[in-house]
Amino acid sequence: MSTLDRYLAVWILAAMVLGLALGRVIPGLGEALDSLQVAGVSLPIAIGLLVMMYPVLAKVRYDQTHRVIGDKKLMITSLLINWILAPAFMFVLAWVFLPDLPEYRTGLIIVGLARCIAMVLIWNDLACGDSEAAAVLVAINSVFQVFAFGVLGWFYLQVLPGWLGLETTSAQFSVWAITLSVLVFLGIPLLAGFLTRTLGERAKGREWYESRFLPKIGPLALYGLLFTIVLLFALQGDTIISRPWDVARMAVPLLTYFVVVFGASMLVGWALKLGYARTTTLSFTAAGNNFELAIAVAIATFGVTSGQALAGVVGPLIEVPILVALVYVALWSRKFFPTQVLANSAPSKG
Repeated sequence: MSTLDRYLAVWILAAMVLGLALGRVIPGLGEALDSLQVAGVSLPIAIGLLVMMYPVLAKVRYDQTHRVIGDKKLMITSLLINWILAPAFMFVLAWVFLPDLPEYRTGLIIVGLARCIAMVLIWNDLACGDSEAAAVLVAINSVFQVFAFGVLGWFYLQVLPGWLGLETTSAQFSVWAITLSVLVFLGIPLLAGFLTRTLGERAKGREWYESRFLPKIGPLALYGLLFTIVLLFALQGDTIISRPWDVARMAVPLLTYFVVVFGASMLVGWALKLGYARTTTLSFTAAGNNFELAIAVAIATFGVTSGQALAGVVGPLIEVPILVALVYVALWSRKFFPTQVLANSAPSKG
């Protein structure tokens, strides 16, 4: 592993501290970062996300993705966890831990409905997961997101609480906002990655592309991640420091969600004999959430100063350090997977 990879936890902690410091030291920085938006997210943060995702998607061997699609166990398991079990689990956690805070509770439910299409690629790559499987599962989640997000939001905020005799929440989700989020945060880097590999291999061949070109652009992914983390914490530094108890209340169900969903998915993948690489991909795509979409929907529906919007922001602030820790957990767990299965999985850098 490179020095950047080896000390990733240190760099991320430093990025968080730097972001908090910048938010406190520079008056109006948060407002300036939030003044320019794309798909409901600050434009500088959007740029950081796109830079972060591009090298990972340029690494994917798109001519191998048909093998992933043919893996019915992986496809069915991923859809089941992502669109049935994980949102239901977040609904339960939100009501158990935040029964007296309806705005935060609603925000967490929205976070649970937004399946990850961005940072999951970074976590999967760092943990030596299957790059092709990650690209396919993220694309499938994106399609489902456009069509299922609004329906599931209606079900978990109005229908199911009504059945259970709980308080209901009215919310209108913009299909266009959801579609725009998918197009910006997946469509652009996916197209760029596909064209880069196609044209690069055509011009210089696969060996040159993978041995010389990819190592040069690879560090951009982590630079983009660190840049995004600095901006996220700078954007919400005042809120985090001034409302620590609220953040702590939301952190408990979020921490529980990430750890349990990831751990359960790893066990399921192990039981199904998916192999380490694809089990890791399954677990990160299940545990991660699309905070870009959750924040955009919360702001558009309830307002920028709402508790729902704060919950959307707290989501990635808890998710980032937890999933970084789970990268190391995943790498440690490789010893429990048969060596021959790991060898047959997609190439990895680990």
